[in-house]
Amino acid sequence: MPTRLRPADLMRITDQGVADVLDGVYDHVLPPRWDPVERWATRLVNDDELDVWLISWTPDRSTELHDHAGSLGALTVVTGCLREYRWTGGDLSLRVLRAGDQASFPLGWVHDVQRHDPPAARSDGTEPPTTTPTLSVHAYSPPLTAMSFYAVTDHHTLRRTRTELTDRPE
Repeated sequence: MPTRLRPADLMRITDQGVADVLDGVYDHVLPPRWDPVERWATRLVNDDELDVWLISWTPDRSTELHDHAGSLGALTVVTGCLREYRWTGGDLSLRVLRAGDQASFPLGWVHDVQRHDPPAARSDGTEPPTTTPTLSVHAYSPPLTAMSFYAVTDHHTLRRTRTELTDRPE
């Protein structure tokens, strides 16, 4: 079913979601301790037109190259940084999204999202441990029902590897 919402609407929704997270509106759904290995997600809003999720990102975890089937999407980074590898039609393009940055995903957008920990060396040359989780708010309209996953071939084309029915974000 098509959606009346557009990418700009979804970005406004994720922006409001970030403000609500930072204001403590969703403190009651946050885990008591952030898992340093496994990603975590909770649905903040769900109706016939819209899904809004709060997602935590852990080091060395990738979503894999995927699309959102018939759903438009957007995200706003709450804390930390994310990197997005997007398929441009012949290669992968990288962009880094920092706290407050937004991105939208029109139909056909194929990307892989990962936590991005920029080097922050201490004066002694060691890296400080990260204690703050990397969080982002995502909105999908219509709500997710499926995602396809892809691999880049040796000929610089995309090959769909699988499609999964899902109502959970990737």
